[in-house]
Amino acid sequence: MRILDNYITRSVVQIFLSTILIFCFLYILIDLATHLEDFISNKVPWQTVASYYGSFFPIIFVQTAPIACLLASLFTYSNLNNNNEIIALRASGLNFWMITRPAIIFGIVAAALVFLVNEKFVPQSLSMSQEIKQEKIKLEASKRKTKAPPIKHLFFYGLNNRLFFIDQFDPSTKTLEGITIIGQNDNQQMTEKIVALKGEWTGSGWKFTNCQISKYDPFDLSSTGNVQFFKDKTLDIHESPEDMLKQRNSVSTMNIRGLKAYIKRFKGSGAVAALNGLKVDLHQKIAYPFACIVIIFAGLPFALASGRRKGLTFASVGIALVIGFLFYVVNAVGLALGKGGVLPPLLAAWVAPILFVGAGIYSARKLF
Repeated sequence: MRILDNYITRSVVQIFLSTILIFCFLYILIDLATHLEDFISNKVPWQTVASYYGSFFPIIFVQTAPIACLLASLFTYSNLNNNNEIIALRASGLNFWMITRPAIIFGIVAAALVFLVNEKFVPQSLSMSQEIKQEKIKLEASKRKTKAPPIKHLFFYGLNNRLFFIDQFDPSTKTLEGITIIGQNDNQQMTEKIVALKGEWTGSGWKFTNCQISKYDPFDLSSTGNVQFFKDKTLDIHESPEDMLKQRNSVSTMNIRGLKAYIKRFKGSGAVAALNGLKVDLHQKIAYPFACIVIIFAGLPFALASGRRKGLTFASVGIALVIGFLFYVVNAVGLALGKGGVLPPLLAAWVAPILFVGAGIYSARKLF
């Protein structure tokens, strides 16, 4: 079995690495073709361009590793089918689990590697790429051509110990909707809560509509000392739309520990929708690496079953690729339902892995 495991593992690893490199090359090629004119017109040094694209390698690896694992496993076992080696293995008494053990073990290793890269390197890579783009690469032409879409569920830690929760921020009109601002003292105790329906940037501050300002005793939050309501109120808040725009990817630049601390800081603020979205993101950071093993597990039964129907190897590969695509769709739907409050955050992040593991077990028992 060790010789067989080494033979299959070697093939899976080689195809996996080749697939990752192809994905990286295609991403850089497409992005470079899109922004080449901007690089040339702004006279961006090639060293800066190389650093910019180099910072994307950990991000591309994490995003493409699950589908690369699937493709590597499928092509390996499809090749075994083409050479009638699967039939020989089954004739020698090996069952489904013994044949697919090398691919499953590789999926577990890949999941651990994705988790490590996502925790240790992706946050720094995102910060680095944003810094290079904002400070060294001025893509003003592309900014003028593209209208920035509204940003939903924006939350960040601002000046003067203030926590901002915004349901929607439209950079093009510089307006806010669904605003909650928590003021704190130096001991992180709540002293003020500002709730407003809408906000508009005046050039020097924010003008809020239907604004309620509540003052709190930091040692007795159950009692509200002073509550004021304003139809229109301009507040001394210095975070500009540009400052808020820079905060939109703050969660993606955090690891699990940082995100947990972020959620703890916002706990008790009353911004239920924003906190729910943060919790979904936290569980997704834990669940996503398992996609490597889950997607292999769901696709392998079809790849191995093609040996019974000669000539349908590529059809089985296509079916398995569809399964991989469906995994991403189901995962995206689950996250959307979680952030919308329909599903609990834990279930929203794990619904796709649970469903596809169940489908893989059912297919393995049905086909073998």
